[in-house]
Amino acid sequence: MSGNTREQVLEAIEKINLAWKENRPADLIPLFHPEMTLAFPGFAGKGQGRDAVVAGFKDFCSHAAIHECRETDFYVDIVASTAVATFRYDMVYERDGRRYRSRGRDFWVLQEEDGQWLAIWRTMLDMDEGCISDED
Repeated sequence: MSGNTREQVLEAIEKINLAWKENRPADLIPLFHPEMTLAFPGFAGKGQGRDAVVAGFKDFCSHAAIHECRETDFYVDIVASTAVATFRYDMVYERDGRRYRSRGRDFWVLQEEDGQWLAIWRTMLDMDEGCISDED
């Protein structure tokens, strides 16, 4: 795997993360394959298709405010035109007057098409999420 290819995959992940963290879910559309799939944590269902997955990000962006978000421990593995990218995340966000902490590992599969890395599959592993405060 060339360093340049690894950097391209990391740049694609960074674009994805910035789009939703900066409340620009529509910017995810060109970054996702039309058949993008989101496997819900614990594989308890899935979102199928780019429109459905982007709608989930749009819902989060319109109902939550991010207070902290860190990504660390990045790992990228590439075989031919397919990449697996994972990283740890630690986020504090507010929704409906309550603050939540969410931690875990984001797991993405990307595919190179015409020189661009597109997300084709995602799940979150080792997820730990809970309410940490109320405004009441």
